[in-house]
Amino acid sequence: MSLWSFVSHMPPEQFSGLFGEFPCDLRSLLADWLENQPWDFITGTDSFCTSAAGALLSAMVEKLRSLASSNEQQCQVLQHISNLENTYRRDPLRLVAIVKGILEGERAALLKRDRHLPLSFHRRQEELKFGLDLQRLQHRVREIQALPEQWKQMGDGTRACRPTKLQESQLKTDGELRGNDLPALILEAVKELEGAKLQVLKRLHIWKRQQQLAGNGAVFEENLAPLQKRCENLVDVYFQLQHQVVAVGGELGSDLLSRLLERLNTVLSALVESSFLVEKQPPQVLKTQTKFQASVRFLLGPRLLQASAKPYVVKADMVTEKQARELALGGYGTPLSESTGEIVHNTVALEINSTNITSCATFKNMLLKKIRRCERKGSESVTEEKCAVLFSTDVTLGPGNLPFHLQALSLPIVVIVHGNQDNNAKATVLWDNAFSELERVPFVVAERVPWEKMCETLNLRFMAEVQTSKGLLPEHYFFLAQKIFNNSSASPEDFHNRSVSWAQFNKEILPGRGFTFWQWFDGVLDLTKRCLKSYWSDRLIIGFISKQYVSKLLGPKPDGTFLLRFSDSEIGGITIAHVIRGKDGSVQVENIQPFSAKDLHIRSLGDRIRDLAQLRNLYPDKPKDQAFGSHYNKEQMGKDGRGYVSTAIKMTVESERDQKLPPQESVPPPAPANMYSLPAPPPEQPMDHLCQVLAPNMRPPAFPAQMVLPQFHAPEETSMGIPSASNFHSPPTLLPAPVSTTTTPLPLGPNVAFGCQPLSPDLMPYRYLPGDPLPLVLEDLSPNPMDEEMPEIAPFSPTGHVSPFGTLLPAPPQLLAASLGNNVDLPSEDEITQLLYEAQMEEGLQPPTQPCSYGDPMANPSW
Repeated sequence: MSLWSFVSHMPPEQFSGLFGEFPCDLRSLLADWLENQPWDFITGTDSFCTSAAGALLSAMVEKLRSLASSNEQQCQVLQHISNLENTYRRDPLRLVAIVKGILEGERAALLKRDRHLPLSFHRRQEELKFGLDLQRLQHRVREIQALPEQWKQMGDGTRACRPTKLQESQLKTDGELRGNDLPALILEAVKELEGAKLQVLKRLHIWKRQQQLAGNGAVFEENLAPLQKRCENLVDVYFQLQHQVVAVGGELGSDLLSRLLERLNTVLSALVESSFLVEKQPPQVLKTQTKFQASVRFLLGPRLLQASAKPYVVKADMVTEKQARELALGGYGTPLSESTGEIVHNTVALEINSTNITSCATFKNMLLKKIRRCERKGSESVTEEKCAVLFSTDVTLGPGNLPFHLQALSLPIVVIVHGNQDNNAKATVLWDNAFSELERVPFVVAERVPWEKMCETLNLRFMAEVQTSKGLLPEHYFFLAQKIFNNSSASPEDFHNRSVSWAQFNKEILPGRGFTFWQWFDGVLDLTKRCLKSYWSDRLIIGFISKQYVSKLLGPKPDGTFLLRFSDSEIGGITIAHVIRGKDGSVQVENIQPFSAKDLHIRSLGDRIRDLAQLRNLYPDKPKDQAFGSHYNKEQMGKDGRGYVSTAIKMTVESERDQKLPPQESVPPPAPANMYSLPAPPPEQPMDHLCQVLAPNMRPPAFPAQMVLPQFHAPEETSMGIPSASNFHSPPTLLPAPVSTTTTPLPLGPNVAFGCQPLSPDLMPYRYLPGDPLPLVLEDLSPNPMDEEMPEIAPFSPTGHVSPFGTLLPAPPQLLAASLGNNVDLPSEDEITQLLYEAQMEEGLQPPTQPCSYGDPMANPSW
């Protein structure tokens, strides 16, 4: 933006005494054009300054005439033209002084208000100064070229122009002569050429510095065409001036001639070596065995490169920080002795593109095969070690085929071998890019920097990484300062003059955490870039805020007010903090478990907020549907194109109130009506009560019991032709235990329904003694809901008897017929055997190898 775009919106009274001879409406007409002229740099009264001022007056008149043809106030514009011609044509330097005063007054007013001028203003001023200096240098060369013609016309006066011994001594001290003689003009021209060279070199350094800052996200003007034009113009002046010096060498003397040629050659060498630079940098975090690209450009190549039978080849080598420092101190003129890494495809031809007039070498498929690490200093880690790629070539330039060894060093590179080193490597690169000096010894950088500069760097990185125009706010900087300095009691003003160290940035672990400040901040960058860009750009995320300050903000707000903040304890997480008000008026601020990028890819943040009915208003008081409505994804209803019914994932949050409720026990379905079970008393009941439940007429044991689980073996036939009792699921056998004054209560297991199923071990606390009544209750008892582990079998009459071994056996068909009557269909012996087999299989027991054979009960009275 132009200076006038700011000044025109300021109160007119601030410029009341500024516009006199030069009216304010004329300033408004000329606006940007007036600022794009070198008024500030016409400082002398010599012939060049006078001619430059006259040229500016003529250009102003032409500009006004072009405006008059398209301006409604044509008469007023023509009047301004007439006044300018009449007032300043005889003294154009007076016009320069008046315009210079107006522009200085406007800049002072803007500085007073904003404390700084736009960056574009400084850049434009530098360009105007160089343009005027180049014009002055070209004017000086024309004067030198015209001087020999004057000598020819003067005849013998030529000798008078040769410097005397006194003048030569003055050349050695102050380097210039007064007057219009030839040595004085040449010395003045060489001095101005050296000044213009310094401007070009400074501009090249600024371009490189801007390229480095672009690695952190700064805006970068990559176009090298203006700089190439500057270099070419200076080289043209160099050759013109060198030709004149050689032509009049006899008039200058051998000593002065040699010194002038040496100074001129120094100018050429500096321009040539500085114009060979890295146009496209290799990645600053470089992983081995990974392809990468880079390109170098020779600005003076199209003008100076001579035709060669073999193309000029540029080579790329990896160098350590120590090697880079040695090369810099040697002026980049010494060839590299040894490369510190092996780069594949590291040679490319330096080609001239006649279409866009450039000379470039583009490396498209380089690969760092391996790297040799150097010795690290102190506690320096691998990810703090800096390397660089050195590009070099040998060329011959100019009409004299002058040999040059050209070298260009890339920006610092951190070489890694694994992806988990990427985060710390980026921290090293970020620090170096942000805080290195314009011209430094490679790769020296400050260990401690002002906190304000760190804030600028973090903001620049955040906006570039997320690709948003909404940067960090002062309250965000305050939170970050509290985090990196571990000081939550300080005020924002307390951090203004603080400085932060590299160790605080990415070496020291944050208190109570397992990561550094940069690792946490980089996690926020990655999460926001991948999942939260639109939310951040819409200012829906506060983000950088502490949990304590969240409670302070949400405390007075109504129920359901919420905000979004980045997790303070996890890397790459965002959480929702919301306020809950109880019926008694109590306030509680809840923080939902943070969402990672993986979570947000499953269901977006906007949809998660929509799912939670307890979230009503985004802080301070914006309804959530109004705030996040544009971020909701459309829910698919009905069937899809393939005929399937749509499904959706919804998020819910379990409140603390729900967590305190006792878990509800699941109630199994009731047992079938044709199953019978015994009621189970509560656990830890005394033994006498247990016996009453099992069998009211049962005699209590005279001694405590010790349970021994039965062993299951293959079926063995007894003398009666039936399997042994040990082959069934018999209850645990109780053996006598040592006499004790206490009894051990026996816990009851699941109840068992009776049929052909044997009794559960938990319902047979001890072996029945001879003569005891059969402890079976055959009434229709209600089923117990805890009976859910018992296998279900086919129902039939619950009639059975106890074997001599104390186990319940199914009644033979003859007994069943006697008890149920002859009109009932009884299962056959094979069906009963099959039922027993299936029941034992379901219980996990080994079935008998031979079928059960029931004998005649009348023939066996022992049954």
